[in-house]
Amino acid sequence: MRVALGADHGGYELKEAILCHLEKQGIEVQDFGTHSKDSVDYPKYGFAVGSAIIKEKADLGIVVCGTGLGISMAANKIPGIRAAVCTETFSARMAREHNNANILALGARVIGVGLALEIVDIFLKTEFSGGRHALRVNLISDIERGEEI
Repeated sequence: MRVALGADHGGYELKEAILCHLEKQGIEVQDFGTHSKDSVDYPKYGFAVGSAIIKEKADLGIVVCGTGLGISMAANKIPGIRAAVCTETFSARMAREHNNANILALGARVIGVGLALEIVDIFLKTEFSGGRHALRVNLISDIERGEEI
């Protein structure tokens, strides 16, 4: 599995903890930054992670900002990206299983490191169930292409 990882300054410390956690598991991680606590603009990192997935340079992505909201909104502007903000494990599981989310968004000022790592593990280990859920996910793609639903 290849994971694209990105964060703004508000998510920098949590991103670093996630990076270490994933590398200990032998997961290939592409770190798109930021690489310090210096103030940066979150859209850049949401776009970088989303682009890596669309270009098939990564299988899944994780983005982090203060709340997870702004960076997820940025990532979701890329057609084909389904970024989900998760603050607990059930949403992380359902985001993958039912919605085929390809980016997990976390809020470093919302959850602690321990819970964040649990959410990451569940998100990465959960498979999309397909079936009726695939029909619904495909509707999102249809709308992105401008098709009527």
